Amino acid sequence: MSVVGGTTRATPRRRGVWVLNAVSAAAGLAAWWIYATTDPTVPTPPAVLDKAVELLGDGTLEADILASLRRVLIGFALGTGLAVPIGFLMGWYTVARGLIEPWVQFFRTIPPLAIIPLAIVLMGIGETPKLFVIFLAAFLACVIATFQGVVGVDRTLINAARVLGAPTRVIFARVVVPASTPFILVGMRVGLGSSWATLVAAELIAAQEGLGYRMQSAQLYYDLPTIFVGLISIGVLGLLMDRLLLLVERRATGWQERR
Repeated sequence: MSVVGGTTRATPRRRGVWVLNAVSAAAGLAAWWIYATTDPTVPTPPAVLDKAVELLGDGTLEADILASLRRVLIGFALGTGLAVPIGFLMGWYTVARGLIEPWVQFFRTIPPLAIIPLAIVLMGIGETPKLFVIFLAAFLACVIATFQGVVGVDRTLINAARVLGAPTRVIFARVVVPASTPFILVGMRVGLGSSWATLVAAELIAAQEGLGYRMQSAQLYYDLPTIFVGLISIGVLGLLMDRLLLLVERRATGWQERR
C-alpha cells in the first residue's frame, strides 16, 4: 500500500493480486460447473445457490452460521488468549519451558478430534465440549508459534538493549514482543484454520444447529446441495476471518520488508 495526498492507495502489485484472486475464483467455479454437468450426483452452482436462498429464506442458514461462528469465535479467542502468554513464558523462562513444553508437545501429537469422546464423558453433551475441542485446536497452533517467536529473537538485539541499560521489562516489551508479533499472528491464522476444521466434528456432539450439524443431517438424506452450502459457508467465513487477521498482521508488522 502507498499513501498519496493523505489517502491510502493500493499499489499496482496489490491490485494485480486481487485480479488474480478473481480469476482463480472464476476458474474454480467454471471447473465445478463443467464437472457437475458430467456427473449427475454433483449439484451445479445454480442448484446450490437455489438451496442457499431457500435456507436463507426460512432462517435456517442464518441460524446455523451464527451458531457456528459463535462457537469458533469463543473457542478461538480463548485458545489464542491463553496461548500467547504461555508461549511467552515458555520462550522467556527456562523453568517454565521445562515444565510446560513437554505437555504442549504431548497434546500437540493428539488430534483435537480424538479428544471428543473424552470431552463428552467429562463435560456432557452441551456447548462446553464443543468449545473445548475448538479451543484446544487454536491453542496448540498458537502456543507453538509464539514460543518459536520468542526463542527466535535475535540475541544481538537483546544484548544491545542490555548494554544500553534497558531493564528486563523494557527489553521484553520493546524488543521481544515486537520481534515475536509476526510469529504470533501466523500462529493465530493457523489456529483459526484449525478451529474451523474442528468445528464440523465438534458439532456432532448433540448439536441442534450449526453448519456442521446441518451438513451431517443432510448426509442422512443424501442432500448434496445443503452439504455444498455448508462447505461454501465455512470456506467463505474462514477466508474472511483470515483476511481480517492478515490485515491486522500487515498493520502490526509494517516495519517488516515484504515481497
